[in-house]
Amino acid sequence: MRSLLKALETGQVLISDGAWGTFLHKLGLEVGDCPEIWNLTHREEVRSIAESYIDAGADMVLTNSFGAHPIKLEHYGLQDLAFEINKAAAEISREAAGDDHFVLGSIGPSGAILVMDEVSPETLYDGFRVQVEALSQGGADAICVETMSAIDEACLAVRAAKESTDLEVVCTFTYAKTVHGYYRTMMGVSPEEMVRTVKEAGADIVGANCGMGFEQMIEIVQAIREADPSTPVLVHANAGIPVIKDAKTVFPETAEMMAARVQDLIRAGANIIGGCCGTTPEHIRAFVREIRGK
Repeated sequence: MRSLLKALETGQVLISDGAWGTFLHKLGLEVGDCPEIWNLTHREEVRSIAESYIDAGADMVLTNSFGAHPIKLEHYGLQDLAFEINKAAAEISREAAGDDHFVLGSIGPSGAILVMDEVSPETLYDGFRVQVEALSQGGADAICVETMSAIDEACLAVRAAKESTDLEVVCTFTYAKTVHGYYRTMMGVSPEEMVRTVKEAGADIVGANCGMGFEQMIEIVQAIREADPSTPVLVHANAGIPVIKDAKTVFPETAEMMAARVQDLIRAGANIIGGCCGTTPEHIRAFVREIRGK
């Protein structure tokens, strides 16, 4: 098992991967189908996505397990395959990454809301435990709890990872800018509150993903750094704020446009930089050129 924290101690900025869902659909995933079942039914296609980011120069890839909490899989009648699906996700990315790149086990929201009593904390925690144990067995180097908006759910996922594995844990939230100029999640969580609470739960690396592009992420990283000057920060930004064009969702920022803001993001305090919705291997190549001059 490799350590992200030790790699970051050298002072180098690490480069992560980009979007996954877009490419799954390009490879044939139908709208409304479960992306994660492809770990069992379309293994080669899933691996090709991870390989494309490794080939682009990424230091790490995530896993196709974002929506593989048993509660979410239940919508497809696949809840009993949760462990198998998550383990396969890590195995596939491990194959693509080899022994010299990191694999981050992706864990997204369950889709249930604790404050609405849609699920008990125990049930939610147990589902996260299944995920982290499977991802660990499949070869993940770290767990990435991502796209969170609620503190209670994020902390349950982080604690499950810390209590059931010996892996380092990344935790990122998704923000939007309010009319008053503040950044908050859908559930009203600020970057400052996020840092404090998820670190108390055991997170080793914090950050933000999805929702917006580098320009807004710079401000979010600055807010995180004001609250915590030392904890490593990961950013997975969209290729800009999405717009609707000809009845399709379009992400407006090209690889060159995003790469032009990379140094600003680093100066703000980001330690790991990658992409989310709308980003491609070409975006990651542009980040590599900007950060490493290659």
